[in-house]
Amino acid sequence: MISVVMPCFNCAAHLERGMRSVLSQSYRDIELILINDGSTDDSLQVASAIENSRIVIISQSNQGVSAARNKGLSVARGRYVAFLDADDEWAPEFLEKMFARLEDRPECALAYCGWQNIGMPGLRGEPYIPPDYEGADKLATLLADCPWPIHAALTRREMIYSVGGFNPRFAIGEDFLLWLEIALSHPIVRVPEVLAYYHHHGGQQATRSRVQVALATTGVQKHFLSVHPEALHALGRKKARRVIYGTLLDRGYAYYWRRDLVPARAIFRKVMRSAYGAPKDWRYMLISLLPLSVHRKLIQLFETRQ
Repeated sequence: MISVVMPCFNCAAHLERGMRSVLSQSYRDIELILINDGSTDDSLQVASAIENSRIVIISQSNQGVSAARNKGLSVARGRYVAFLDADDEWAPEFLEKMFARLEDRPECALAYCGWQNIGMPGLRGEPYIPPDYEGADKLATLLADCPWPIHAALTRREMIYSVGGFNPRFAIGEDFLLWLEIALSHPIVRVPEVLAYYHHHGGQQATRSRVQVALATTGVQKHFLSVHPEALHALGRKKARRVIYGTLLDRGYAYYWRRDLVPARAIFRKVMRSAYGAPKDWRYMLISLLPLSVHRKLIQLFETRQ
């Protein structure tokens, strides 16, 4: 009934926990399709050591997460599909509750739930339950940012096939684009519980990665509107710019107020190149053209005078 697709690239340290999270689900009619995407560590050995008839292991040369997930989709047999990265996990009742919700709502293409980031500081580590997106401003709300992480949804398989799976053009934000393609063409339904967990363990959270994520989001938004002119028409060009560059500017401000200036400056420069922002925004953005050391000193001077 449910196919779980799990891409894996050098995740030996976390893989067993992720696989056990799937195999220990209270809903049992599942298959776990593990795509070993050219791992050079012991990932394949770890996966092979877990004996269970519901596991399918496929190895391929390293082609990236989109290609790995698409490979899993090509052999998936379930009516429903869920994605879980090798280093993340679900609550034991994740599949049971998500499946029940979609069975109750046959008109809905996917179900999504709340999640929690484990090991992240401050508010970023708090449990989060997203809103009900089936409202009057669904297009603008969903387009503003990726509404849920890859592992916080259960989707009807035919819906994923109908939009062509994951676009390999996008190394970051490929899940955002998939959700837009599905959720903006069909009703979706929320399960208002925290059932998915992301484990933060460094590496991908470097400054460069944070900037890449922000700019990739902009790239996905622009691509979606370019291939869906009817969505651009529905929004209007002015609102579309506000959704795209206003969201990017907000992300830059979030880093700026935390005094995380390196990603803030990179994002501000991107916004300026798009000629977006009010005069008060440009007061903050223009200073990012100065050398970083000068920028820091000016902020310290301002804070001292406050």
